[in-house]
Amino acid sequence: MTPLADAIRPRTLDEVVGQRHLLGPDGMLRRIAESGNLPNMVFYGPSGTGKTTVAGILARQTNRKLHRLNATTASLSDVREILANVDTLLAPQGVLLYLDEIQYFNKKQQQSLLEFMENGKLTLIAATTENPYFYLYNALLSRSTVFEFKALTAPESEQVVRRALTLAGEQSDRHFEPEPGVVELLADACGGDARKAVNAVELLTGTSRGDKIALSDAEQLLRRTAMRYDRDGDSHYDILSAFQKSIRGSDPDAGLHYLARLLEAGDLISPCRRLLVIASEDVGLAYPQAISIVKACVDSAFQLGLPEARLPLAEAVLVLATAPKSNSVICAIDAAMADVRSGKAGEIPSTLQDTHYAGAKKLNRGGYRYAHSYPDHYVTQQYLPDAIKDAKYYEYGPNKNEQAARRYWEEIRSRHGEED
Repeated sequence: MTPLADAIRPRTLDEVVGQRHLLGPDGMLRRIAESGNLPNMVFYGPSGTGKTTVAGILARQTNRKLHRLNATTASLSDVREILANVDTLLAPQGVLLYLDEIQYFNKKQQQSLLEFMENGKLTLIAATTENPYFYLYNALLSRSTVFEFKALTAPESEQVVRRALTLAGEQSDRHFEPEPGVVELLADACGGDARKAVNAVELLTGTSRGDKIALSDAEQLLRRTAMRYDRDGDSHYDILSAFQKSIRGSDPDAGLHYLARLLEAGDLISPCRRLLVIASEDVGLAYPQAISIVKACVDSAFQLGLPEARLPLAEAVLVLATAPKSNSVICAIDAAMADVRSGKAGEIPSTLQDTHYAGAKKLNRGGYRYAHSYPDHYVTQQYLPDAIKDAKYYEYGPNKNEQAARRYWEEIRSRHGEED
């Protein structure tokens, strides 16, 4: 019996579920297919979104011989062997090479592909689940057109599940009837991966004792959501990015959602580190106690371990998401570091230099005025080097805490005859 994943594979672009932005009536990939003139391309997107299927359809529609290689196991000698068929009756229109997981080719291997691409006898479709602008070299990217494949939406995944159930019934001469909620559960749990949805259907129908597909069986099969997560891949950084941006945007529900995705994947370290960053970068002086609270929550999480660690981390998310926000800390330190990197430093004022050694006076070191010996514990003197003595790095944020500090120091400086 043909595996369900092969039986359900679309034969035309119209049968492909999803990717309407590429394959719809005005989609660029559809127009390329209709023109018959295939450029070198990079298909970028998650697994199970149709990259391999579309490559096969393009090969058939343009009468090209399709060869598939996986960069995890293939080498350049495999590519040369394929090219030996060019100009023969086996490949009258040239070769279309589908190279999956191209990010596993090193720089030299990727560069060597260029000679095959530029003689016009080989058209390359390189596929990757990782961001090509991070993993592919510029020379290869500049000669290719990048197309991003998106994860299927829940309604699109439902189409795949229903079609798989129908095909599974036709293959076994049965009529499978899913209980209410089964289709929706499978569609949600596949995480936008059509292949996972089809495999789940194949397992459920293959083990079903009758024509009914029980919801309890589906729940047992999908006890853990099949979400996309790779600690070294795009999804890891995308989730962390969304996590911080949601808390910065003061959305506690979104913050909890992305925390849940990280924790469900068993990742405890990443959210802890990011929460500590957020406490200073996005809350900062608007609520300076936040970093102490978050540090305590993080310490508790590591002491408890999962699953209990979810509680103090959720507390930290809610504290940060609902706290007033200020980015004055990161703006101030980044401005100071930018000056240092650009060489704006200068000699430290002699009044601030160390004087705890014999001969300091002979070098004209000294003259520092101890602030605590003066009214308000403040005295006017220069602290920055002469070259940048008027530099301003810190700007008070518009929140209650920082504005209170601003008023305090404005009053003290005015008493000392200074202008702010």
